[in-house]
Amino acid sequence: MFIIGGINYLMTLVYNHLGYSELKVSNICLGTMTFGEQTSQEEAFKILDFAYSSGINFIDTAEMYPIYPKAETQGLTERIIGNWMLERKNRDKIILATKISSCHPKGIGATELKWIRGGGQNLRFNKKNFDSAVNESLKRLKTDYIDLYQLHWPERSVPIFGQLDFVHDPQDTNWTPILEILENLENLKKVGKIRQYGLSNETAWGIMKFIMTSNKYNFSKPVSVQNGYNLINRVFDISNSEVSIRENCGLLAYSPLAGGRLSGKYLNSERPENSRYTLWPGRFSRHHTPRGEKAISKYIQVAKKYNLNITDLANAFVLSRPFVTSSIFGVTSLSQLKDNLKCLKLNLTDDQFNEIEQIHIADPNPCV
Repeated sequence: MFIIGGINYLMTLVYNHLGYSELKVSNICLGTMTFGEQTSQEEAFKILDFAYSSGINFIDTAEMYPIYPKAETQGLTERIIGNWMLERKNRDKIILATKISSCHPKGIGATELKWIRGGGQNLRFNKKNFDSAVNESLKRLKTDYIDLYQLHWPERSVPIFGQLDFVHDPQDTNWTPILEILENLENLKKVGKIRQYGLSNETAWGIMKFIMTSNKYNFSKPVSVQNGYNLINRVFDISNSEVSIRENCGLLAYSPLAGGRLSGKYLNSERPENSRYTLWPGRFSRHHTPRGEKAISKYIQVAKKYNLNITDLANAFVLSRPFVTSSIFGVTSLSQLKDNLKCLKLNLTDDQFNEIEQIHIADPNPCV
């Protein structure tokens, strides 16, 4: 039981296995990419304390965080989490996930992140980078093991960060073979530095190649894939969802509110103070499209029809999907976390699902 605004809500968190592993995680994961930039350590501690006391045992971060990435703050998010776990002495109660950056030819690692091991083509999924990245993350997190180690995005060219369709590039051949990546991850497991590994921003082809290669060489399989998923970006439904269910590689859904767009606070060109679109208007432009604005307005009308908050509707929808292991709630303040957790008291009805589907079918995936 926890209290929000003087009202008692029965905490309805569910704990799911990460893939085939023994690790069980809450179906809400605390996203932390603002810690150290928009969110101070003091506020981050309040958020972490409340999440932990509410039953959330799953925390997600990355070596490149906080966002917006820059040399001066890189790694600060991991340090804040490490400081908190050390002070609270609760490391053994937390399922901790972090990520290694890569050199995706059209993604963030191609032209940025020069302050992480030289950036660009230096960010390969080879043994040298894995060893360096893991050791530095362990140091910042003040721990000797990582529960879930994720590949932040593929090295090869894939539809990512606003791109819907795969565009074949005959020159895109210079990426680390999946077998070599698996060998490096298996070595990290053997020495006890990671417990399991997962994928992120990955395609159905990529997930299956990791699984098939793992099976062929008797290596550990990925236990999760972390991709964007929300009411206005359901690309994961098309093919990844079947892979997730049939291969037991569940989705860790990031951006369930499309970076805050599905709160409705950005409609009519509103720009709230200290929000990511106000601070970095070009950074998350994929969430801001005319089609997206229209769809969000329609979802808000559905929420109003049933006397619901749009954030509750959006979050409850993601949590209802059968392939979702956990939904990542990234917040900048304690009040945001409390507001987001209210969705736990909501079970969507058939009528509400049907209205959501009608909006989606009329204009699928307006923001990818």
